[in-house]
Amino acid sequence: MDTQQNTALTRALAEVPGPLPTRGVIHVVIPHTDRFTVVGNHLAQHPDLSCTAIGIAVLIQSLPQGTEVSIKALAARCREGEKRIAAALRELEAHGYLQRIRHRLTDKKVITRTVFCNQPTALPHPHHPAAQPHPRTAAPADAAVHVPARVAVAAPVRVDVPVAVPAPVPAPAPEQISAPAPGQMPAPAPAPVPPAAPLPPRVPLALPVQPPPPAPPSVPLVPPPTAPTPPRPPLPQPGAPTTELDRAATALLCDLRRHAPQFTLSEGDIRQLAPAVAAWLEREAHPDAIRRTLTDDLPQPLRHPVKLLRHRLTALLPPPLPGACDLVVPARPRVVVTPFQTCDDCDRAFRSPAPGHCRDCRETREHRGANVHTAA
Repeated sequence: MDTQQNTALTRALAEVPGPLPTRGVIHVVIPHTDRFTVVGNHLAQHPDLSCTAIGIAVLIQSLPQGTEVSIKALAARCREGEKRIAAALRELEAHGYLQRIRHRLTDKKVITRTVFCNQPTALPHPHHPAAQPHPRTAAPADAAVHVPARVAVAAPVRVDVPVAVPAPVPAPAPEQISAPAPGQMPAPAPAPVPPAAPLPPRVPLALPVQPPPPAPPSVPLVPPPTAPTPPRPPLPQPGAPTTELDRAATALLCDLRRHAPQFTLSEGDIRQLAPAVAAWLEREAHPDAIRRTLTDDLPQPLRHPVKLLRHRLTALLPPPLPGACDLVVPARPRVVVTPFQTCDDCDRAFRSPAPGHCRDCRETREHRGANVHTAA
């Protein structure tokens, strides 16, 4: 009873349309009407920016234009220190979200202007200048004119446009030429005007269009909704199933509704979950401990009680109890220490398993015995 529940959030969660996911975050989306900022997922889920840099970027984007965003001004607004804020600004500057420009004023003072772009990948990129066409060379009038045209294909296409040449005018017959009257000079015949030759058609030059550079790839941090769901782990099974284990497990599952009314299970669900409870009992788990594990700290609202029991019985399965031989501390090997003895002749201490004489006294006795044997 000491756990506080947010009843307003619980009511809002009950109005979320569609089935709720069994794991992960659940979004309760309430539309904003004022005081909000639109932030793109390319920034909120940027794989190379730290969480501090993303938070600083969102803070700068939410501030009105002209607000001071120096390191000291941001440190006064945030809990992070100046070193972390400076490192976050360097990250944003390296990825194109932030740019700091030094500007010289008329009074020879230098100020720093901070420019923030909410979507640097959408900035226009300069295109390459168009190539100037080569001047065309004049072709003789009595020959076909070849106009090379550049088109946007793999190989250039050559277009041959023939120019119409006027037909020759036949010379007049000699008998048709009349002699000029005396005293009159023959008027010169007007030169024939050839018809204007049609100009060759102009083929437009199709210049290759430079495609814009591709946007940097971004790795989505949230899997798509169509991602395959990993298979569920199987329910634990007892190593040696017996009738007593099955009866005790069935009774424990049937008794859950007395402690938590949400766990009013059907006979089919009890038969499905009984082997898992039998595995817990086989590992000498107390029934009260199993009941507390299954019924404590329940989500609100509980929509799928059988799935919750299946998950807890599988994920929280305790290990088997260790045997008596596993709890015995192994004995250390005994180190045999040779005791000290006192020499009978010189009272010197020496190590020996039995009392007697030290090494020097033994050598002296052996030397004396040898001399006595030699003298004899």
